[in-house]
Amino acid sequence: MTPLIYCYDGSFEGFLCCVFESYAKHEVLTAIVSDEDFEPTLYDTRYIQTVQEHANRVYRKVFALSQDAGQILRRGFLTCLPQREMHLYQMIRTLLRDGPGFLRSMTDPTLYPIIKAIRAMNGEAHLLKGFVRFSDLNGVLGSEIEPKNRVLPLLRSHFCSRYYNETFFIYDRTYREVLFYSSGKSAITPLEQFEMAKPDTQEAAYRLLWKRFYDTIAIKERENPRCRMTQMPKRFWNTMTEFQGASWFIPQTAFEAEAIPYAPDGISAPETPEAPAPSAPV
Repeated sequence: MTPLIYCYDGSFEGFLCCVFESYAKHEVLTAIVSDEDFEPTLYDTRYIQTVQEHANRVYRKVFALSQDAGQILRRGFLTCLPQREMHLYQMIRTLLRDGPGFLRSMTDPTLYPIIKAIRAMNGEAHLLKGFVRFSDLNGVLGSEIEPKNRVLPLLRSHFCSRYYNETFFIYDRTYREVLFYSSGKSAITPLEQFEMAKPDTQEAAYRLLWKRFYDTIAIKERENPRCRMTQMPKRFWNTMTEFQGASWFIPQTAFEAEAIPYAPDGISAPETPEAPAPSAPV
């Protein structure tokens, strides 16, 4: 069998079109890669266009055979499982060949890696429900996360229902996308460049108050770093207020005062720096 690689646009619909094309052309695939991850290779490679009708046909077929398989397919695509496309592709092939009976065995070699990755993703999403830290940016709540998995679709319903009367956004540094919510409507959209705005005086005071509370309730004699990292994994600390450096608690006015110092006589003042990237939705 000649090795064959499909390249697609990285979307869920694009992946389903790869499955459709494989069956339509009677081709067995060696790999499925997104165009962002594609590296030149000597193997035969074809780029698959995303056609919504083809994607719908594949998903309807999977869902008709097993609703559980449809849910596993959607959630599995959000995970950071290495070569997740090929794992999901093999699951669909097994489902179409043998029927949904193999889904009852969680130790099935085709199914187990996907289920394991979904459980890890669900655990990460559950932790982030408590680890997300919002800042008040002129009436808009903003936060950043740095997850392993693409968890924004899983977090959407939780935060939209919890902050129903607020306007907020959550930016995913890993996948460069953002969840916007305002007036009962939400959307997840790509956002390549993002820089969080500096806090105003009130927000900086609240940040400092939270950090002092965190430091005050700690009992030094009972400090257990290993236990803390078990309950609050260290990879989440980069976006949590209580673990930030001193600059995180300096208000915007102080930053502006430092950015443009007074120029001595005979020397022109430095140019005004460029404005940072938008920090909150319009």
